Amino acid sequence: MSETLTLALVLIPALVFAIVFHEVAHGYAAKLLGDPTASERGRLTLNPFAHVDPVGTLLVPGGLALLGAPVFGWAKPVPVNKWRLDNPRFGMMAVAAAGPGSNFVLATIGALVLGLTMPAGLAFGDGMGVGASFLVDGSGEVAWLATGLFYFLLVNIFLGLFNLLPIPPFDGSHIVGGLLPDSLRAGWERLQGIGMVLLLVLIASSWVFGTSWLSAILGPPVEFAMQFFLGLADAVRALIA
Repeated sequence: MSETLTLALVLIPALVFAIVFHEVAHGYAAKLLGDPTASERGRLTLNPFAHVDPVGTLLVPGGLALLGAPVFGWAKPVPVNKWRLDNPRFGMMAVAAAGPGSNFVLATIGALVLGLTMPAGLAFGDGMGVGASFLVDGSGEVAWLATGLFYFLLVNIFLGLFNLLPIPPFDGSHIVGGLLPDSLRAGWERLQGIGMVLLLVLIASSWVFGTSWLSAILGPPVEFAMQFFLGLADAVRALIA
């Protein structure tokens, strides 16, 4: 249990920062495209208290971490008024894409820092993959910075891909909505209001029936992306060795 709690203490700060940065990216993209609503309401800040949802940002990810389930969460959505955007259809797609895009940027930065600080003897094979608990260096000691950066990568990759799912009201659904013809877009947008209920039903059904649709859908792309970013870290380490 103590190892699980320690792991939660590593995961939750990384998740909070990733979620906050994700939401601020939405707000800045909207402002650049003509809608200053988020700025007017003081939401263009990295202060987590302006964005934290007690349930979605703290209780849900903390509980999932303790249960060993895939960790995800959400913040209070940054307000966006599509009718203030210069081009509402394109603008909503761009604003939606900015959130996941920011997480992939953070993952890239995390990989570069990991490569620059990676201790000697650190390995990611034989149990050090995505399901790892803690990374150890060549002497067998826990490499705390590397472990934190490892999970920082994982959290941002998972959050970015998770939000690209075409399930209302996730970012992916807004991108899909912008691509749909006018005859279908209005009906698709009406689904945004029940999207969170649909998500909770899917999560509950995975627990009841013992199947993880999240792992089945997101597992392969998350694994692929982790290997890519860890390879980037290895390449940086090789350059400075």
